[in-house]
Amino acid sequence: MKKRFLLSLAACLLGALAMTAGCGSAPDSADTQATEPQVLRVGMDASYPPFGSQNQETKDYEGFDVDIIRAIAAEEGFTVEISNRSFDGLIPALQAREIDVAINDITITDDRRQSVDFSQPYYIAGLGVVVRADNDTIRTAEDLQGKTLGVSIGSTGEEAARKIPGADVRVFNAINEAFLEVQNGGVDAVVNDIPTNEYYVSHTGSKRVRTAEVALTKEDLGIAVRKGNHALLAKIDDGLAKIKANGRFAEIYEKWFGKQPPQELLQ
Repeated sequence: MKKRFLLSLAACLLGALAMTAGCGSAPDSADTQATEPQVLRVGMDASYPPFGSQNQETKDYEGFDVDIIRAIAAEEGFTVEISNRSFDGLIPALQAREIDVAINDITITDDRRQSVDFSQPYYIAGLGVVVRADNDTIRTAEDLQGKTLGVSIGSTGEEAARKIPGADVRVFNAINEAFLEVQNGGVDAVVNDIPTNEYYVSHTGSKRVRTAEVALTKEDLGIAVRKGNHALLAKIDDGLAKIKANGRFAEIYEKWFGKQPPQELLQ
């Protein structure tokens, strides 16, 4: 009896161990891994004021995007670690799991949705034009036809510029390079996001450039996460909804754009 009992006990133990081993060896999916890292790795191209830039004295990152992601992270219990990357390298970095989110004045498009998932919109933007202050030949979208246009690589400004008949599109690694080129007369105009355009013109101090009264598109900006990372996306959306509801979002918006956000953005 004792021997039979011991054999039965051994069989039960082996069965339990097999079940435990089976559970432990099951591969974790991207969405079942810990979705609340102590550090939220954020990628951005810090050359897009007022959305994101690096203070030359303190080396700290600052801007609308920086404040927004930090406010969201605070609501969701994350701390933020920002890495400065080229704009066209952000989506590959997400796909390679080098960063957790990308926030960088990124327009939500169907094409980008094939590669990443987006949060709810946190800004409503559009594409506009910057020209030299003494340029009075560009007043409408049609006036851009046949002109030399500066854009940043991989941006929606580049996409729009390439659709303009006869345009000679020159692509720059950073939007600041395109702005400098229009000042120097190397391009006739820069096609870029309106808020960035207005911020740049108001802070150059040289009065050598101006924004033209040309609005090419209306666009929603979103925070990007790796495709299929639904758990993290839910937390980003939850944090965004919270700061919209508690007034923090409006405070940040007014800080960087000098006005309250549109009501449709707060809904």
